[in-house]
Amino acid sequence: MSSNNAIRAAIDADETVYGASAATFSPTIIEIFGELGLDFVWLDLEHGGPSPYDSTTIEELTRAADGADIELLVRIPGPEPSIVRKILDAGVRTLLIPRIETADELRPAVEAAFFSYDNGVGDRGVGIGRGSRWAGYDDSHVGTADDDVLIGTMIENERAIDNLEEILSIPQLGFAFLGPADMSMSMSGGNPTAKHPERVADGIETTLSACLAAGVPAGRIQNDPAAAAKAVDDGFQIVRIGDDIGAVREVLSARLDIVTD
Repeated sequence: MSSNNAIRAAIDADETVYGASAATFSPTIIEIFGELGLDFVWLDLEHGGPSPYDSTTIEELTRAADGADIELLVRIPGPEPSIVRKILDAGVRTLLIPRIETADELRPAVEAAFFSYDNGVGDRGVGIGRGSRWAGYDDSHVGTADDDVLIGTMIENERAIDNLEEILSIPQLGFAFLGPADMSMSMSGGNPTAKHPERVADGIETTLSACLAAGVPAGRIQNDPAAAAKAVDDGFQIVRIGDDIGAVREVLSARLDIVTD
């Protein structure tokens, strides 16, 4: 098992990482994404997949990622410290925490990811698991594991934007990831079908500017190649460029249209 989080190493070096979502949670898809040369596989436990407490399944996905030399970026259901610890102990090194509106909501989840936190003792527990290479109380794991952990938060609603400065100042926060769809929902004024492209664009710009000013790497989804390239030019360092389901639909529907025309 590699002891280096390639996502963290890249963004620490001011580089960009590219990934895609595996909505099927298939180890085969994870291996294929690695063979393609992507940097990370996005696994969304907020909206689908196995239980975040099912460490046996998560361990199998980390084995596939290790074999394909690709990182997992796992979005958990919410800022629950026990889930943070469970996923890290299964061998995942990069977590994304959604449903955040204030720094007070996020801080306990970030603290739970580290043995040492903000010049003090963190809230991560010591135990035997794949994340510790099954070493448990091995001091070498406790002493080095924090260097490989990367914790991000979703910025996906108006209240989070209002509290950006405090959220981005949380110690050891590794990145922020934009959620324009939920951002639009939060701006709907009670009508979930209402769209506010100008307000969402302003929210995205405000968030990116705040991240750049705070030195917190920013990420977003851009499936269109030209839009993804522009996002990188704008300063985004973590870019999700597609997903397995969308890729299958796009390629096979186009082929079906040709052969049935």
